[in-house]
Amino acid sequence: MNTWNKRRLALIAGFSYLAIFFLAIFANFFALEAMIQNPLETISENGHIVRLGVIAFILAAVFDTVVSLAFYHLYPDHPLTLSSFCFRIIHAVMMAIGTFAMFMTLYQKTSEGILYQIEIFNTIWLIGLFFFGIHLILLARILRIPKLISIFLSLAGLVYILDTTLHIILQNYKLYEDLFLAMVAIPSILGEMSLSVWLLWKGGKEA
Repeated sequence: MNTWNKRRLALIAGFSYLAIFFLAIFANFFALEAMIQNPLETISENGHIVRLGVIAFILAAVFDTVVSLAFYHLYPDHPLTLSSFCFRIIHAVMMAIGTFAMFMTLYQKTSEGILYQIEIFNTIWLIGLFFFGIHLILLARILRIPKLISIFLSLAGLVYILDTTLHIILQNYKLYEDLFLAMVAIPSILGEMSLSVWLLWKGGKEA
């Protein structure tokens, strides 16, 4: 593969990563959070926000697949590439499947029914993040990126795995939810945002 093709793949991955960030921000903090705070009011008066949130999650899954394919073709000879690709695809598929539960909130008549569907969505997404965490750890070993970015990606992968595990085994997880959220958010934002900037700036030039 020539340098231009590698550069083009890196740009595709970088722009797709940015798209995922913005789509996830809208879907989580506008659509999903609105339903959690005011379930019936959001569904009855702002159903279009929920529908847009569903579309945003679906598009995020699509761009996740694009990123997976770009990395797969950027580093086809690395022994960990196929495993990394498969784990991220599992995450994308689970996100798409979970979105079905979010869409079903539109047909619920009670707050309890809406929140139950959201809980199903969150559970499926949470399990998907376990596989995504493995992908990030492998990706940090595959990509020829600055050491600091690699460290943040590995930490993000570890905390995704840890957070999902603690959700399952801790009955009082809610007591520590804010702490665990910070543990996940900080390395994942630093690592993945830095990776997207690196991909846009010089990714593929040294791949």
